[in-house]
Amino acid sequence: MRSLTLHLKMLIAILVVLGLSVTAYQIFVLGIPVTEDATDDLWNIDAKIEFVPNAKDPVKIQMFVPPLSMDYVSLNESFISNNYGVAVNRVDGNRKVTWSARRAKGNQTLYYRLVLTKRYTSEKSKIKGPTFRDSIAVEGPEKLAAEALLAPIRQHSADVETFISEAIKRVNNPNDDNVKLLLAGDPSIASKARVVELVLSIAHVPVEKVHTIRLVADQPQSPELWLRSFNGTDWLYFNPDTAERGLPSDRLLWWTGDENLITVDGGKKATVTFTMNNSEMNAIRLAKLTDENTDANFLEYSLYGLPLQTQQTFMIMVMIPIGVLVILVLRNLIGLQTLGTFTPVLIALAFRETQLGFGIILFTVITTLGLSLRSYLEHLKLQMLPRLSVVLTFVVVLIAAISLFSHKLGLERGLSVALFPMVILTMTIERLSITWEERGASHAMKVAIGTLFAAALAHLIMSVPELVYFVFTFPAILLILVGFMLAMGRYRGYRLTELVRFKAFLKADS
Repeated sequence: MRSLTLHLKMLIAILVVLGLSVTAYQIFVLGIPVTEDATDDLWNIDAKIEFVPNAKDPVKIQMFVPPLSMDYVSLNESFISNNYGVAVNRVDGNRKVTWSARRAKGNQTLYYRLVLTKRYTSEKSKIKGPTFRDSIAVEGPEKLAAEALLAPIRQHSADVETFISEAIKRVNNPNDDNVKLLLAGDPSIASKARVVELVLSIAHVPVEKVHTIRLVADQPQSPELWLRSFNGTDWLYFNPDTAERGLPSDRLLWWTGDENLITVDGGKKATVTFTMNNSEMNAIRLAKLTDENTDANFLEYSLYGLPLQTQQTFMIMVMIPIGVLVILVLRNLIGLQTLGTFTPVLIALAFRETQLGFGIILFTVITTLGLSLRSYLEHLKLQMLPRLSVVLTFVVVLIAAISLFSHKLGLERGLSVALFPMVILTMTIERLSITWEERGASHAMKVAIGTLFAAALAHLIMSVPELVYFVFTFPAILLILVGFMLAMGRYRGYRLTELVRFKAFLKADS
């Protein structure tokens, strides 16, 4: 007996731990939202290209577009133009779109539009970079100035990250004569980045220029220049103006390298204007979209991967254990008497379509009339099987009659009575009749009311939208329910309704 108890406890513990672990993994690792109302950010980015074409020359416009690395996932990308050919190519790790036309007249406007999100991005292999580079060729005073800057940088750094950070700080010192010489009177960020790259190249530390866009709604902006270097494991990002480390989370990498954002052949006065806005989308719907557009397996092995019609069926099925748990608590802990365990749950499922109030009325009417027929058949001394067959046929006829009259009276809700499980109603009538004969009308009424109360409570709990979403999205929670049911299987304590009986016993004792 002791070994059996230990076995049961271990089984319960395994089920509970497994259910909690899978659910926690879905929430904290996969990032599945706990509530259906959870939303995630969508960014809509528009790049407006304007230029003036030459009168007789073919037009070719090239512009860098985001590489869409693992940090973001694209939901939609479109190239809006009139009478232009469009092609997208990869060049040196970048993506570049090319618009081309044989002739163009008047001021021209092209658009690039991108819709992206950050939450459900698939894990991709990290792009590696170089860890060594040759020195940039430089002579004369510039070489001496760069080497003079390099000495204190080496002294105050311990690794690649601190080396680059120290170099940027030195280059941003306006009082350093070596810096003034190398900047040549140009204190722009691009000039500082050029000097940092020169100094680091002498130490054979490679850096790469990256151009980013800040994801801020309703604020026009231009690409922001950053530097990055690969330390053998990860990319390290640096702001060449402030020496800030780490690319902020609101930055979208647009392109890398020294080239300009846009080049125009056969035109002039090219400008690019960025505008963006932020919107929200239901988190699960967003997950479905990203699952279709990426290699992410967020929903691959979940119930959301089923066809929609099958999903609706499973949304009902996964709630049946919840209804059973409600009946289990009502019977084993509270002591409520019902006609079995599954009868109230099946009646509760029928309430989903009839609605609670109307369903209780229909159930009461059908059961009362069925009991009357069952009482009449008892006088005919029929065997059980023929008797049940007659009652079942009567229930079918009664349901059809109620549906017909409801339709004629314009009570469309009455048509849903057909969803009541006919066999369950038949067995309910039979068992209530037997209870009536064996234990009296009072006990039969008590059991009938208890069955209706349990069915109504189970229906209300099984219909809570938040609970339906949670159980459907995290079905491993049912393992915890099984563990609780196993624990309840060994419960031998008192029920709440027995307190009344024991109270009367104590009074008689005294």
